[in-house]
Amino acid sequence: MTITPSDSQAAAIRRIKDWFEHRTDDQQVFRLFGYAGTGKSTVLRFALADLGLDAADAADVVTATFTGKAAMVLRQKGTPAQTIHSLIYSVQEAPEEEIAEAEKTLAQMEGDAMGLAGWDRMDAEAKCEAMRQTIKEMRRPQFRLNPESAAVDAKLIVLDEVSMVGGDMARDLLSYGRPILVLGDPGQLPPIKGEGAFVDAAPDVMLTEVHRQAAESAVIRLATWARQGRPIPMGLHDPMVAKMPFGDLSPEMCLKADQVICGRNDTRVMLNNGIRRVAGRSGVLPAPGEKIICLKNSKAHGVVNGMFLDLEEAIDDAELIFKARLKTEEGDVVGEPNRKGEAPWVPVYKGPFLDHVQLDKDRGSRDWKLLRKIKPLEMVFGYAITCHKAQGSGWRNVIVWDDGLGRTEADRRRWLYTAITRAEEGLVLLS
Repeated sequence: MTITPSDSQAAAIRRIKDWFEHRTDDQQVFRLFGYAGTGKSTVLRFALADLGLDAADAADVVTATFTGKAAMVLRQKGTPAQTIHSLIYSVQEAPEEEIAEAEKTLAQMEGDAMGLAGWDRMDAEAKCEAMRQTIKEMRRPQFRLNPESAAVDAKLIVLDEVSMVGGDMARDLLSYGRPILVLGDPGQLPPIKGEGAFVDAAPDVMLTEVHRQAAESAVIRLATWARQGRPIPMGLHDPMVAKMPFGDLSPEMCLKADQVICGRNDTRVMLNNGIRRVAGRSGVLPAPGEKIICLKNSKAHGVVNGMFLDLEEAIDDAELIFKARLKTEEGDVVGEPNRKGEAPWVPVYKGPFLDHVQLDKDRGSRDWKLLRKIKPLEMVFGYAITCHKAQGSGWRNVIVWDDGLGRTEADRRRWLYTAITRAEEGLVLLS
């Protein structure tokens, strides 16, 4: 079907073209905002064509998103994309010898403090605590700006799903001095920490007209009500969209949904445990065929944060690590295939799965040496995920478990709007 931009979309295309051709020296960032169904992607596609820029050529355009899953979705649609982290940062890690020396110094300081009393003891213990925090920071990977990034020479940087980009990352992006076109939805969730740096100013274009095909969608209608703070009535809103009380949901429905989305991590754990019981899964670790999601990027294994993986085989033969043969949703082998083309055995960290049995907040700091040395994949059950993890992604049929997340009314609206707009066709909203 041939798409013709609406009047408001055509006006947006003209404004982007005028900015890029005449005003980027004075205005580095152009904000193209719009709510769900207003056609931001359509505007971008036509604007790039009018400017003679090729989205597939990194010399013209580099496209980046906050989450790895969002980047993968764009790639599946034909747009080369990567995370902002991978675009502009390189990773530096403190040498293990340096950390060991700092730990040795701390042990000496703690021993010296034991022989003191009064104010001297208090002062020494304060210095010990400062050293502990220093060591904690040393254990974390440090991100530095990459001087060889594709962002250095690109004619245009396009950022999609920018509501979660915080201030530090925004400043680092701006430091490259390239024109940046950002696509955002001010109705969506901000970063977990702070406010979205690119959505804290008035947009250059704000698309509010929901085009006809989208306007006919009950999902868009409920999302709009959520964004506006209007109550969403119980009952059917079309044959595939409904709001229901929690008690009316059968556990089997959660298994049939493409994705269950909730707000809180404790709800996520509860739902994953419950869905697994209904599915007849009793083991602590995942079995072949279970739904699992990647928690962190791993360039070595070719997986990204938010990517769902297919577990084909697993061997539990170590205390903190199990071995798995994995494929991506697209059928690609995770890791380097052997000569027969079979999936290799990939190390996977048990910690996130063990937290479904008993949460251990100190697990990561206790196991950091193993994680750094072996660099296992970090995954967890993905039957239910939080809305923050779902941002940038979409599924045909979604169940939204509204567990009341949001400290303010504005937070509640953003959370519910973001969760609802993950559904492409079927939606059950539980409240």
